[in-house]
Amino acid sequence: MPDRLAAHTTLRLGGPADRWVRATTEAELVDAVRTADAAGEPVLVLGGGSNLVVADDGFRGTVVEVATQGVATDATDEAACGGATVTVAAGETWDDLVDLAVQREWSGVEALSGIPGSVGATPIQNVGAYGQEVSQTVASVRVWDRTLRGVRTFANADCRFGYRTSRFKADLGRHVVLSVTFQLRQGSLGAPVAYAELARALGVEVGQRAPAAEVRRAVLGLRRGKGMVLDADDHDTWSAGSFFTNPVVAPEAVPTGAPAWPQPDGQVKTSAAWLIEHAGFAKGHGTDRAALSGKHTLALTNRGGATTEELLALAREVRDGVEARFGIRLVNEPVLVGCSL
Repeated sequence: MPDRLAAHTTLRLGGPADRWVRATTEAELVDAVRTADAAGEPVLVLGGGSNLVVADDGFRGTVVEVATQGVATDATDEAACGGATVTVAAGETWDDLVDLAVQREWSGVEALSGIPGSVGATPIQNVGAYGQEVSQTVASVRVWDRTLRGVRTFANADCRFGYRTSRFKADLGRHVVLSVTFQLRQGSLGAPVAYAELARALGVEVGQRAPAAEVRRAVLGLRRGKGMVLDADDHDTWSAGSFFTNPVVAPEAVPTGAPAWPQPDGQVKTSAAWLIEHAGFAKGHGTDRAALSGKHTLALTNRGGATTEELLALAREVRDGVEARFGIRLVNEPVLVGCSL
């Protein structure tokens, strides 16, 4: 029986793949992708499965599971006043890296605690939360370029990072991330707190700093309260995290009363969660199989036994309801494999 992708995604959804390769070294990863490309087979590069919605029929091609490991750094206790350059294999678990960084007093990623998935996936999406984005600490990204058929290294400035996007997402599938190099500050204090909710939880003002270990604890607490920390026994966490991105619109398009965060280009980012709730979709809306989280309206959850199509039907209902009410069309954040909205 082919391995079902449901066993490898945080939504616990998705049918089988035609072929499965687990790559534990960089050489195996490159070889698996190169071999499938040479044979003309579709390829799905799978990290932690936290940002995927896979069709019930599965994937007609080769799944390459990234299971590479390794963390290397030039940081030393003697050079604690300087920065730490940390190179991490794509298959490492992201939250394990954040935990290690806090333990080693490398600051700059502590507010990204509790985010599921692999290190290699973070620059693709430019993962962010609580006022931090991974682009703030990425020094370079090393990839296998499936078009040029070679290894390339992109400096931060060449990654074209934006809100939940990058050059790797814009040209999805072309670049297989092999490793990511981070530039982190050394010291027990985290980066200046940039998010009001987190600042309140820490008892500091926005812009002030707090011990990174305290920031991590506070973020994990906030995320658990929203069902955003994985728990096998809690169906509110059987999700792909935030299903829709916060829309960026013209200032006049922001509904009265909605949160508004001005952007450098003159547009305004508003809250997808606010739009969903004010369009009439409360926490828990849905069925006993697929529903909005009881803790956060941005998470679409598998309540147990759901199908991908049931989850997507809920996503369409919410997306279309928001558009009908506010004229703003929400965009899904997870990658859809073999299915569509």
